[in-house]
Amino acid sequence: MKTLKREPLDHLSVRRILVPIVFADSSRHILPQAAWLARRLQAEITLLHVVEPLNYPAGIFEVGDKITAQDLTSRVILQAQRDLDQLFLPELDGIVVTRVLLHGEPAIEIANTAFRKDIDLIMMATRGFGAFHRFLVGSVTAKVLHESDCPVWTAAHSEDPAASAEIDVRNVLCSVDLSHHSYRTTALAAQLATSLGAALTLVHITESVGTYGPGGMRVDSEWREAIVGLATKEMDALQHTVGTNAEVIIDSGNVLQLLNQAAQQSKADLLVIGHSPIRSHLGNNGNGFAIIRESRIPVLSV
Repeated sequence: MKTLKREPLDHLSVRRILVPIVFADSSRHILPQAAWLARRLQAEITLLHVVEPLNYPAGIFEVGDKITAQDLTSRVILQAQRDLDQLFLPELDGIVVTRVLLHGEPAIEIANTAFRKDIDLIMMATRGFGAFHRFLVGSVTAKVLHESDCPVWTAAHSEDPAASAEIDVRNVLCSVDLSHHSYRTTALAAQLATSLGAALTLVHITESVGTYGPGGMRVDSEWREAIVGLATKEMDALQHTVGTNAEVIIDSGNVLQLLNQAAQQSKADLLVIGHSPIRSHLGNNGNGFAIIRESRIPVLSV
């Protein structure tokens, strides 16, 4: 089953939010963020749970068994519907909520549901906490990022899962690579920041200007000045075209480390990254997967 596609997004107006859930703690970390955003933007939420096909070892169901594979699948789906109907009632008080239960491959069903219901934003937990698990992005989340052309919000990785659930977006940080896709990314980030009444900061991380040689690493100050100067001019041109007047951070070196530093410096609550509209969120956004994996704040890939 293939995912359905729509035209590239040129305007970000969040009115319908899709929250795929599993019946585990990881879903509870994203739901407060979805509820907060829905209340701020007066959006509706669709809770989606996908029951995966059950696999059985050969011979587990013999002729004459009182229970069949079809019976067991039906029971699983019935229990999932009961759980879904009773789930997250206090957190969603006052929000228009639709609950959908589907059977199939989760990532495909999530992406296609987003298309069919004209969803504006998918919000997902990345799963995995602790010193090791924070380096992992859930396989379903990764597949959705690859399959869906809808903007995807992923929760932050954190040593404290409860802390990662809290959200109040007052400052938005938008990472741009100064390619022609950056105009779209900046425009969408600016639209969201305006909708939330948040401040916008743009960040561009240039290539490292360090060289290794005798005596260790050396930074070529003239090279750095030239690269940063060129990036500053391009950033000015970008803002002039898009019509923004955001604060700007330009640095050179390790992208992942410096993005986290920029987030701290700008007190950002949300990081926005972009991609080519004709490719997936993990297509030719070279650092997209790593940024999501390493970020200490939620990431919105548009």
